[in-house]
Amino acid sequence: MPESTMDMERLREQWLTTLLPLCKGMDEDIVRDFVVRMDPEYFGRFQPSEITGHIGLAARLHPDQPCSVSITEAPDGQLDVTVVAYDYFSEFATICGLLSSFGLDIREGEIYTLGEATAPAPSLAPTPSYSPGGFRRPRGKAGPSAGLTRKKIVDVFRVRPLSAVPFPPQQQRRFIEDLDKAIRLLDQNRVQEARRLVNRRLVEALSRSRGAFSTPLYPVQIRFDNEHSPTDTIMDIRSTDTPAFLYAFANALTMRGLYVSKARFENVGAELHDRFFVRGRHGGKILDHAQQQELRLTATLIKQFTHVLTWAPDPATAIEHFDQFLDRLMEEAGGGKALPFLQDKKTLAQLAKLLGTSDFLWEDFLRRQHANLLPMLDQYQRLPLIRPQAAMTRALRQRLAGARSETHWRKTLNQYKDEELFRIDMKHLLDDQSTLPDFSRALTDLAEVVLAQAARDCQNRLSRQHGRPKLASGRACPFAIFGLGKFGGRELGYASDIEVLFAYEGAGRTSGRKALENSEYFERLAQAILRSIEAKQEGIFHLDVRLRPHGGKGLLVSQLAELRTYYSPAGLSAPFERQALIKLRFVAGDERLGREVEAYRDSFVYSGAPWDLAAARDLRHRQIKELVEPGCTNVKYSPGGLLDVEYAVQYLQLMHGHAHPRPRTPNTLEALAVLGEIGLLKPDEAALLREAYLFLRTLIDALRIVRGNAKDLVLPPSDSDAFVFLARRMGYTAERWEEGAVRLASEITRQMERTKAIFDSQFRTG
Repeated sequence: MPESTMDMERLREQWLTTLLPLCKGMDEDIVRDFVVRMDPEYFGRFQPSEITGHIGLAARLHPDQPCSVSITEAPDGQLDVTVVAYDYFSEFATICGLLSSFGLDIREGEIYTLGEATAPAPSLAPTPSYSPGGFRRPRGKAGPSAGLTRKKIVDVFRVRPLSAVPFPPQQQRRFIEDLDKAIRLLDQNRVQEARRLVNRRLVEALSRSRGAFSTPLYPVQIRFDNEHSPTDTIMDIRSTDTPAFLYAFANALTMRGLYVSKARFENVGAELHDRFFVRGRHGGKILDHAQQQELRLTATLIKQFTHVLTWAPDPATAIEHFDQFLDRLMEEAGGGKALPFLQDKKTLAQLAKLLGTSDFLWEDFLRRQHANLLPMLDQYQRLPLIRPQAAMTRALRQRLAGARSETHWRKTLNQYKDEELFRIDMKHLLDDQSTLPDFSRALTDLAEVVLAQAARDCQNRLSRQHGRPKLASGRACPFAIFGLGKFGGRELGYASDIEVLFAYEGAGRTSGRKALENSEYFERLAQAILRSIEAKQEGIFHLDVRLRPHGGKGLLVSQLAELRTYYSPAGLSAPFERQALIKLRFVAGDERLGREVEAYRDSFVYSGAPWDLAAARDLRHRQIKELVEPGCTNVKYSPGGLLDVEYAVQYLQLMHGHAHPRPRTPNTLEALAVLGEIGLLKPDEAALLREAYLFLRTLIDALRIVRGNAKDLVLPPSDSDAFVFLARRMGYTAERWEEGAVRLASEITRQMERTKAIFDSQFRTG
């Protein structure tokens, strides 16, 4: 046996001789296990009385009690917080985060890990195994020694309350309860949930500290040492102390897959000096210089990013996405110019808001277009939300000019559409001056440009094969595209679909050698347009043609004469289809045909023919009964929801549009203003409905932006985290996040009750 090993055994026996008399009443196996497996350096750092206390905490551990905590007051008025627990991945960061969330400034401390047992008894719980996802272990048998051989940690912190109020017993109990909850989540390998819990608590606490984010993002110096430990890479960290630094940096290490086995940290004035003993993703040292450099950059950035999480509606989602974002940047030649750009605090705050707003934005835009994200962040303030359609058309055609095939053309078209969508979404999210009407106009203008270009190019390709469509008279047969629904009203929002109607003037044939009947030509054209514009998922720029005559059973493109027949007093259109035509608006193609269809629409919709209000109210009641789940609030379909605002406007347009031309507009807000001006609504009713419309539309956008699904219309439970994050997306911020959620819930109730009252008073039947 080597002399060093013999010396180590001799020292351990000496410590056992010292400690066993001090540990009266404790299981001797527990004391011996603690001494044999503890890092030798530990015994030089702590007094026998302190070690006895640590062993006492370890003796309480059990598979159903994974951690023990002691809090004592130090002579200088500071506090010593000791945590003894089973060992879990991300545990050190979890403890640091909760300490900071309770307003405790970590001044110094040390953490140690009891190593693996060399010969575990078969009846005891198996030792946990490490994987990049964390520690996983099956539960052992109950009993006084259950879990004896499992790895344990001893973390000792000297902390100072930041506020003038000391850390009272009630707060101490809350801290212990929260820590127990978080470590139980780690015990179940629910690492992300534990991180969400800690981030939530910490960001709430830092939000209440006005000065927490007023300091600059100080540089962090990191030095790697692979010489002085046989098993670990030592990271020496020096920086200026900032709130929650230890949590931010420890969290960065765990997010990069590093396991912290031992650490020592201290503050000297405003400077901190930390030393971490770490192992890489696969359990070994970090030897490669490039890996060290990548870790140095990414860990520092994650640490910096943690300090802007108050900008994120959902902080845990923001930091998870930021970690993945850094992975993609590092894959591209170490991040290039991007990493210095990320050092800017304003940039990080913008990123926090974007990355913490929506899984949909991340999956469909940010993750796929990460290379464009930082340049766009750099330029977004100089780019207007609403760009002229002519400028967008020129930019799109310049890109499409280089397309070498139809596949390449389609890819280029959709790349432009996605980039512009992202730009508009980002501008609206980040610019406090952006309004819902302006956001809707920007989305609508983009949809018109993309749709018009797709129709133009598809028609050129089809005509090269079959010639141009002609009428029986020999004149060119015009084709037009119309918007309906939110698209027709220039009211698009997040995840809105694009409702369209295709029309051509009349029968005839194309002029080419492979001639087609006009009906076949335009059917193929509509199919080509629908194929060319890709929707990432349901509702996101999805072209919807279901509002055409005969619905899904009809042809994709309608002849003008068929439209006149279908939409007529003797035609087959249902009353709700007459109502839907209010939103029809010419958007692309032949303008003369477009205006002719709009004029016919006015003569049909606003003819003065009786409007069956009772039937309309019955349809509204059926929507509530069939589309609203019991006990749920559907922001669109529930009583007082968005439909009650839109239907109130449309009912009045149908009932009075023949006598009053001014309300004949597909835009809800424009119609509301006119209805109030001409007395069909009282001025206060028009104002309240306008307020409700803007509120409910914003609420629906805030719901849809999470998953990017047009059907996301149901409010989450008001006591859920999802509702808290919804409130933050809506701008209902408060020192305690639940207070913001309560305010939002109250405002939803107020707006929907007022809307329902106005709707019912206007359209009572019977």
